[in-house]
Amino acid sequence: MGSRSRNEESHNLQKYGVPLYGAGWVPYDQVIRSTHKPPKQQDDDDKEEDRHGSKDEAVADKSNDILRNYCVVLTGGGGAGNSGIRNAVLLSHFDFASNSLSDQPVAELRTDSDLPYRMAIHPHSDGIICALQNSCRLFEWDEVENAEIRRLGVKISEKVLSQLENVGQQLALTFNSEGTIFAAGSENGNLRVFKWPSLEIILNESEAHASVKDLSFSPDGKFLVSLGNRGPGRVWDLASSAVVTPLAKENDELFASCRFSPLNNEDYVLYIAAITDRGASIVTWNTTTWKRIRTKQVVREPVSSFNVSADGKLLAVGTASGDISIIDSSSLQVRTTVKKAHLGIVTALAFSYDSRALVSASMDSSVRVTVIEDKKKSGGLNLWIIIFILLLAVAAYFLKEKGIIP
Repeated sequence: MGSRSRNEESHNLQKYGVPLYGAGWVPYDQVIRSTHKPPKQQDDDDKEEDRHGSKDEAVADKSNDILRNYCVVLTGGGGAGNSGIRNAVLLSHFDFASNSLSDQPVAELRTDSDLPYRMAIHPHSDGIICALQNSCRLFEWDEVENAEIRRLGVKISEKVLSQLENVGQQLALTFNSEGTIFAAGSENGNLRVFKWPSLEIILNESEAHASVKDLSFSPDGKFLVSLGNRGPGRVWDLASSAVVTPLAKENDELFASCRFSPLNNEDYVLYIAAITDRGASIVTWNTTTWKRIRTKQVVREPVSSFNVSADGKLLAVGTASGDISIIDSSSLQVRTTVKKAHLGIVTALAFSYDSRALVSASMDSSVRVTVIEDKKKSGGLNLWIIIFILLLAVAAYFLKEKGIIP
């Protein structure tokens, strides 16, 4: 198991002066295509092509330049009142080559007195839905372009989410993997599921839980798992809008977060991060029988955030004391722990779409990106070291046998 200190890689840790509650990765390949503004006149295209070559080639070059720097979206703030701390949606670039986040946000949209407390990023290009104090609001990607650089921004959408106006604080928001269904769970226990983007209602359960804590769609979009602040979890069949089965807790467990993850092209598994009096465990569930497969303690502190990589190979947990741990999903063994990755509670975790990095955010206003080490590369290096040591041992044995060395 690897362990790192907080100060080892300060260039991948930044503070933007805003307590952070949401963090995720911009789906750049989708967004770049949707935000590119086509030329107004064909004549301008022809002139541009004569001077600089193909317009498409120029756009591709710019897109490739931007794609070298992944982009993180963050939400947070000081809430309503006169705290003096702004509420905002922020964008920050991460560069793999230098393992660094931008010193300042590359884009910022302030939300006045409304705190964007929870968020869900559309998996394609439809933007971000943020849960404010009493309603949800859609934010769209925007493009700011000048002669030197093409920069991504964010703006308030003209589309009003009328079905999510005056519904109270939403604590859980999520899209399915295709971006065609959206779910929201509220502080008062109401669970709503909609078709996207029409917002046609699929499920509206006013007493799903005492309070909805987390939500996760199955990869095939057939099921939705919901967790409350107490009691069992629930599995919902979206075709019938009915509960398939409860997910029972054992002993002193408190279910904190849930995520589906693919096992292969056809099967998937459900992970639930559970808090116990000994710390935090990962509970794995069979998604055919909805029975437990195994339970394993992974950290000795309460978990405050949880997520699964897109390829299903890694899990990540964040703790109340600011640690983050990256876990092998098959063995549930901790691969890497970053002690005191943040000085406050880890509020959000998200793997990049290619599973190469993990972004974490905290109430202490800090954001960190942890690059996932290539286990194969490090494993290959260790193998060569072992072989070298064995060869030295064999050589020493023969030298000793021939009396060359005592």
